[in-house]
Amino acid sequence: MSHLFDISGKVAVVTGGSRGIGLMIARGFVEAGAKTYISSRKADVCNAVAEELSGSGQCISIPADLGSEAGCRYLADEVAKREEQVHILVNNAGATWGAPIAEFPDDAFDKVMNLNVKGIFHLTRFLLPQLQKAATEADPARVINIGSVDGLQAPAMETYAYSSSKAAVHQLTRHLAHNLASRNIIVNAIAPGPFESKMMHETLQRFGDNIRATNPRKRIGEPDDMAGTAIFLSSKASAYITGVVIPVDGGVSTRHQ
Repeated sequence: MSHLFDISGKVAVVTGGSRGIGLMIARGFVEAGAKTYISSRKADVCNAVAEELSGSGQCISIPADLGSEAGCRYLADEVAKREEQVHILVNNAGATWGAPIAEFPDDAFDKVMNLNVKGIFHLTRFLLPQLQKAATEADPARVINIGSVDGLQAPAMETYAYSSSKAAVHQLTRHLAHNLASRNIIVNAIAPGPFESKMMHETLQRFGDNIRATNPRKRIGEPDDMAGTAIFLSSKASAYITGVVIPVDGGVSTRHQ
């Protein structure tokens, strides 16, 4: 049965791959034998992480700012210079913003939506030629979008743009899945709950004990939880699954749907 979860030899691209959930996924891919490209806005950090992960396999850094169409085109072009085929695209790069409703700035919505939603759309369409070359009926190419449980339920914190963007990611996932299935490209989303990340750091510092206590599993997510889900969605085991949003949250979303 192990062949069902084998991704060795595949080419993967993970955006936001230098920290947090993206790093968890990238590390899992590298250790599972996939040639993994990571991208993030800060070149020095991205390069250092790729060098560190290369101790376990193949990891290449291509820094890029995916908050604009031009940035997405740049990353896709750089990948295309190196690879004719891309088997796995993980759209993880994202941003958040919190402010009281009366003070929430208009440009915060633009920043969050441009990166979290439009960035996914642009990068996916720009990499379609490489994804299609990798795709077969038996083993489709994969697009994995990182949503959030905050896109499934109303969060307590005033992160209006973030939760709206993640709900949009889930719908975009379903829409892309419907239209790309005939090209042997399957599109799914992961909706993480609480995990250790820079984005969650302040929240966990302030409310970590309560978050753990109220989670049905009584803990926050660990790197293997995220890497395992991403590897499943990238492997032959998931070849007949498309258009789904998988909460990886310890059961949080079971109480708030």
